[in-house]
Amino acid sequence: MKKLLVAFSLTLFISAGFAQEQKEKTVTLTIDQAVEYALKNSRTLKSNDIDLEMKKRASDVSWNVFLPNVSVNGTMKRSNEISPQYGLTDYPDEESRWDVIGGASVSWNFTPAYIAKIQIAKANYEAGKISWEQSQNETLVNVKKIYYGLLLQQESLKIQKTTLENARRRMIQAEANFKSGLVPEISLLQTQVNYENTKPTVDSAEQTLNQQFDTFAFLIGLPVGTKIELTSSIEPQYVDVTTEGLLNEYADNDLQIQSMKKNMETAKLGITALDLSTWVPTFALSYGWTPMYTDGSALGLPQNAKAFGFAGDLGKNDKWYDSGSLTLTLAWNLTNMLPWSSNRQQVKDYRQQLAQLELAVESLKENQKVQVRKAVDTLNQAKQQIENMNRSVQLAQKAYDMQLRSYRSGTTELLDLRDSENSLNQAKLGQLNQKYQYISALMDLENTLNVKLTGGSNSAITK
Repeated sequence: MKKLLVAFSLTLFISAGFAQEQKEKTVTLTIDQAVEYALKNSRTLKSNDIDLEMKKRASDVSWNVFLPNVSVNGTMKRSNEISPQYGLTDYPDEESRWDVIGGASVSWNFTPAYIAKIQIAKANYEAGKISWEQSQNETLVNVKKIYYGLLLQQESLKIQKTTLENARRRMIQAEANFKSGLVPEISLLQTQVNYENTKPTVDSAEQTLNQQFDTFAFLIGLPVGTKIELTSSIEPQYVDVTTEGLLNEYADNDLQIQSMKKNMETAKLGITALDLSTWVPTFALSYGWTPMYTDGSALGLPQNAKAFGFAGDLGKNDKWYDSGSLTLTLAWNLTNMLPWSSNRQQVKDYRQQLAQLELAVESLKENQKVQVRKAVDTLNQAKQQIENMNRSVQLAQKAYDMQLRSYRSGTTELLDLRDSENSLNQAKLGQLNQKYQYISALMDLENTLNVKLTGGSNSAITK
């Protein structure tokens, strides 16, 4: 028994250790790996795939409006009394009360409105593909922005931790100087207050960074809480573009505008379908086969009983007959022709929707100009700032190198070296921030125009 307890405890210990190891396993991701992982595992993108698949299936089988309606049925009927016209008072036996009736019918309707409905299903699928592509682009842009944003936050946190460590060292140095009588107590209190005020800022920044990592993990489909290590760096690919050139070449690529135009096409097809169903008759073809079995001979009915729906020639014991028929029909729904009918009111709704969509397209085109101009201005300004920051980083690096040589020769205090290092880090962070602004603006510009401006030819993105 004791051995079993020891073995069980050992098993639990090993399992717990393995689970802890799995939980703390670090996932390393480059920017391309993060995008690829999001494409495979993002719940949002998987849901969009399902939406698109439903629209595709509806488009593929939209021809099913031409399928005929086929039905079969079977009935057993027991009569309570015989009709007085036959001069009989009762059935001779129980079997004579029962009739067996079967039936099969085929009907097929046709109206030119069906063709418009098929076109509507096709247009809905095309609109669905545009919406799917929009969602893909927006999700991937968000993944990239958060990735680069996390890199920026990590660098910022490093600088804040360096600042906190410098404040701690100053406090320790002030304590030593105060005990030696070199500084007054107020100087010691100032360093302590500075250190204590800096700690909450660093803790808050670290907590925010961890929360951002959880958001990033959720966005790309990793379990929340997964430890992630980012291995890419913030390095933009510069482009030379102008607002006018981009609008002239790529304005029509905008997916929002394309989606609106597809909606306009669907509304026009809806009007066509309603008009056809109103003014063009519906052709209906139906055929019914209804065999019936009845034991009319047992009732002693006259020879003309078949005229009453019972047996045929009693002498031939004919107990089956077919009461089915073939019909051809042309039908108009006159109510739909009335101007206040629901049909014609729906046409008016479609026309007003078209007017709204036309206004929306005009608004989107104007907004596109604003967004493109804003993005180009941001690109130009960020590029200029990056070049200026290069000089700042070089100067800060030179100052740090001089302080480092002085520190090694014993002519500079450690805290002075730390301050110089902090200045260098701040300059680098400022440069990284401008690089992030450039990358972010470029991604927004590419998403707005649905075009790839880096990494090859400037052709519209296709998926």
